[in-house]
Amino acid sequence: MPKVLISDKLSPAAVEIFRSRGIEVDVRPGLSPAELRAIIAPYDGLAIRSASKVTKELLEAADNLKVVGRAGIGVDNVDVKSATARGVVVMNTPHGNAITTAEHAIALMFALARQIPEATASTKAGKWEKNRFMGVELFGKTLGVIGCGNIGSIVADRACGLKMKVIAYDPFLTAARAVDLGVEKVELEALFARADFITLHTPLTESTRNIIGRESLARMKRGVRIINCARGGLVDEAALLEALQSGHVAGAALDVFETEPAKASPLFELENVVCTPHLGASTAEAQENVALQVAEQMSDFLLTGAVANAINMPSLSAEDAPRLKPYMELCRLLGAFAGQMTQAREGVLRTVSIEYEGAAAKLNHRPLTAAVLAGLLGPLMSGINMVNAPVAAREHGIDVAETVFDRPSEYQTLVRVRVTTDQQTRAVAGTLFAGSRPRIVEIKDIKVEADFGRHMLYVTNQDKPGFIGRFGAKLAEAGINIATFHLGRAAPGGDAICLASVDEDVPEPVLQEIRSWPMVVQAATLSF
Repeated sequence: MPKVLISDKLSPAAVEIFRSRGIEVDVRPGLSPAELRAIIAPYDGLAIRSASKVTKELLEAADNLKVVGRAGIGVDNVDVKSATARGVVVMNTPHGNAITTAEHAIALMFALARQIPEATASTKAGKWEKNRFMGVELFGKTLGVIGCGNIGSIVADRACGLKMKVIAYDPFLTAARAVDLGVEKVELEALFARADFITLHTPLTESTRNIIGRESLARMKRGVRIINCARGGLVDEAALLEALQSGHVAGAALDVFETEPAKASPLFELENVVCTPHLGASTAEAQENVALQVAEQMSDFLLTGAVANAINMPSLSAEDAPRLKPYMELCRLLGAFAGQMTQAREGVLRTVSIEYEGAAAKLNHRPLTAAVLAGLLGPLMSGINMVNAPVAAREHGIDVAETVFDRPSEYQTLVRVRVTTDQQTRAVAGTLFAGSRPRIVEIKDIKVEADFGRHMLYVTNQDKPGFIGRFGAKLAEAGINIATFHLGRAAPGGDAICLASVDEDVPEPVLQEIRSWPMVVQAATLSF
């Protein structure tokens, strides 16, 4: 039974989801980093909010950890790189709090335009300063949206309803999607030059850090107002302070800060700055939604292998997971075959080409390719799985190519893995027998039909009389029983392949003797 630890406060309904799915769950909020490290080892899953920090040190202590689920969108508190290196899936819940965060951005825009916080404080202090708080209308103003994904698109929709002119900068926003949203897609420079209000809805990355800094602020029109409900670090707070003090920026509304909790800042002293303590996702509905969503996602992954909203792995829906499972196993085994042969030949791996035909050509290829790479690199590197295999391939300079053939196939489905090292190119192809059982059908372009066995002996030889008898006699002499025996050849008297499943691993002395035979080109043991 999988075990999950919930280390931050999560809805009781989320806890019940885990238990109803047959997953053992422990709820231990408020643990110190040292306490969390001390107990993490036996858990398969870790469910968190923003308080728990999933560091490299914690991951090193998490011997059994398979998935980290973040109830919320931001994963700043998770060392995703270290998690990926250890083969741990990192999931978030990007949709559960999208409406709540978008509404908060709109609320801050209203508060900023009409100076509501300062007017509230003034009125409660017994003053009646109607002339002091002269606001501006949102109607007819131009709103610049930086990042038009889940949250940004909702903000754009609401702003269009307020009859604002919405322009958006997002490298991933298509022209068709912009039309659907009713926004004008622009480059960042044009957005800075035209916007009366600017709202940020993009992740914090190296390319977006300080996307609003001194230079960009200088290019904005005088009197611009800035709203940030996304991530601290997108705005250079020192540069913003100067622009506010000079009057170039008329006001700012900030829900997030470079350092949190933000208990002191020169920005707090300015009347034209509205601040909230990272409340973007803080509604009862959003907190419940993200908790339930992360519990469902983690349960699906631990029980069925389904992957949803993963930061470091291709998505695989709960519906697709059972259907793709036999294909993924076929891909893993084909990769493992090629990987073990590469290890045996001690060649440096250069390229991997994966070909999909028949039914396999119509599937989601990303998890299939990840399965091939996991099988391929497993014999060559330690700790490899579907999560970290694509990253490991990139880090080792291995080029990976996918080819999908839309053509009739000899088999109902066919996957071919072709591997090139600095010494040679080899290929192995397989299919699913009866729709579920992985089977080899081709090795080095030679037809060979064989099931994968736990222990196998692979021999390439010259097609000459006497080999089969000598081979069988040698294994019999060594007390090794042959379970299945498969042969293939390119042409009579030419290159031939022998693939035998045996009941136990073949000892090295026996393997060495087979290699010494004049007709044998290569002999290697394989394990699956």
